[in-house]
Amino acid sequence: MSMDIALEGWVSSLIELSKFKWMMGAGRRWHPGEKLKLLFTGYNGTRNTGADVRVEEMLRQIKHILGEENCELSVLSQNFDLTRGYFKGINQVKLPDIFPQMLYREIPKFDGVVACEGSMFKSKFANALTTMMVGSLGIASAQNKLSVGYGAEAGDMDPMLAKMVARYCRDSMVVTRNPESQDVLGKLGVSTELGTDTAWTFEPHVNGYGRSTLKQAGWDEQSPVMVVCPINPFWWPVKASVTKYMAKTLFGAYKDSHYRSVYFHRSGPDVDAAYNHYITGMANAVDRFRKENGVFVVLVGMEMLDWKACQDMSNLLGKVPMLLSDKYDMYQLVSILRACHMMVSSRYHGIVTSMPALVASAGVTMDERIRNLMHERGHQDLLLNVDEPNLEERLFGIMGKLLKEHESIRDGIGRTVAKNLKVMAKMGVYFEEHVQRRYPEFPIRQGLQSWEDYLPPLSPNLRGLLENYG
Repeated sequence: MSMDIALEGWVSSLIELSKFKWMMGAGRRWHPGEKLKLLFTGYNGTRNTGADVRVEEMLRQIKHILGEENCELSVLSQNFDLTRGYFKGINQVKLPDIFPQMLYREIPKFDGVVACEGSMFKSKFANALTTMMVGSLGIASAQNKLSVGYGAEAGDMDPMLAKMVARYCRDSMVVTRNPESQDVLGKLGVSTELGTDTAWTFEPHVNGYGRSTLKQAGWDEQSPVMVVCPINPFWWPVKASVTKYMAKTLFGAYKDSHYRSVYFHRSGPDVDAAYNHYITGMANAVDRFRKENGVFVVLVGMEMLDWKACQDMSNLLGKVPMLLSDKYDMYQLVSILRACHMMVSSRYHGIVTSMPALVASAGVTMDERIRNLMHERGHQDLLLNVDEPNLEERLFGIMGKLLKEHESIRDGIGRTVAKNLKVMAKMGVYFEEHVQRRYPEFPIRQGLQSWEDYLPPLSPNLRGLLENYG
């Protein structure tokens, strides 16, 4: 039996046990006059910039809707040092590598759970991650508490994982980022509402910070700046393996594919060959483009895991600057992205967080997230797959479009940002209504609210985009 299946069985049993204990009277029950205690469960504390930005805005939005005086919010973090300065006014709870007992222990202390992982229901990255999301929602549902998946995506899942979602998430409210995810969950009997990502309202350091950092990296303040966000698309999913863990511990094997604890990335000659085709094709296209157009190239690692991809590409390009998330926090890194003129990214949130600055961007995608976003923007012609046979030539052509069709691309981006701000506000309405259904005596805001009242306070930049494109 695989470790993933063992983990899924463990979590399923804890959900069933939580339901039994609730029926026996154990666990916190909310009473009118008390603050509503919510736990946000997700992948924070690894300097994954997209995950941190998305959760930051989720917390700001929900605290704004419920009222700071009426709620007490907590969020999981794998490393408090890496989330220091994030999530202002929010409690942080330690997320261990082996998580089932933590969920079983912590969730009964709260009045509800908000699962906030973007890749919430899919086997693409790690079955363990989806198992944690199902465990969070399932324990909360088993105890008749608020159980919300917020800004979720769903894709292909292993059969047992899909059965867990169907069994334990059917009483949850799941707000997805796109209709495709609704279709996946609908076939499993999970009710959904259509929403979006929650990173749209994020505001980084002022633009001067990004420009100053690029200047320190060698930019002449005149040349167009192209930022590239590479990854290793082929070493997913991560899977647990006691055998590999023992081999690593005893003999030093599997070091290159070790993720953490008992978890390992995919590895082997096929993975190496696919990655080399991807990183070489990207680097060759970027090199040709910069030489012909005089652009300044910078590499950004949106997650700490991206350092090797950035290093490999930098070596191929002759040591171009690398700005990595282990050195730059989310406020700094997004400011840098927004100071650039063009982007080629395999990171979904590299594109999303740059869009409020109207950075012309193209995607080289490993899954449906960037694909769905580019279709929404009407920019299917700016999209490639990571395993594209003719990656170098096609990417070189796309970068030419970013330069020549800059203004029309920016227009499509602006309209998409404005649209998604309004959709994010609808998510807030869904959340408020769900709280009212679950806890009818909770003091929901009275009177007529405008759609903007369901967003966290917006920056002048976002208000300007709404005026121009809304």
